Amino acid sequence: MSRSRRSAAPEPTVRGRGRDRHGRGIRSSATGPFLPPLRTRTDLFDMTLVAAIEYLRGLWPQELGKSVFEVASGPLSVVPGVGVERWMVTPAMNRVVFYRLPIQRLSRLHENDEMHQRMMIETCVFRGVAELLDKDPWDLAPDRFRHF
Repeated sequence: MSRSRRSAAPEPTVRGRGRDRHGRGIRSSATGPFLPPLRTRTDLFDMTLVAAIEYLRGLWPQELGKSVFEVASGPLSVVPGVGVERWMVTPAMNRVVFYRLPIQRLSRLHENDEMHQRMMIETCVFRGVAELLDKDPWDLAPDRFRHF
């Protein structure tokens, strides 16, 4: 029995245009065309950060009116003896940079649910703003913690 030889070289496969496996067509989003897209961890982080900053700006309009708040993936280096920073404050520029990945992934939560993740993000915002204003984090919103 003789084998047939292919005279033409096989065509290269084109990747990156979507998934079309076994002739089923390109995959759609998991939520479908009529539902809003699912919330991601980045969306939760951004919404919580903005809400906490707006709350503090309402309490401290003069001090935080011209402050700049930014989000970065992570710090460029590790601080010896401290570890990975969660935020960086630059008082001369009136700026606070929050590092999303260290806050989300390196924080040890006793329960990893959405409420505790939001509390961790808010804690970092309060501590970063307190460092910017040179105040204690508990002094930023004293009436918030009075329950009597």
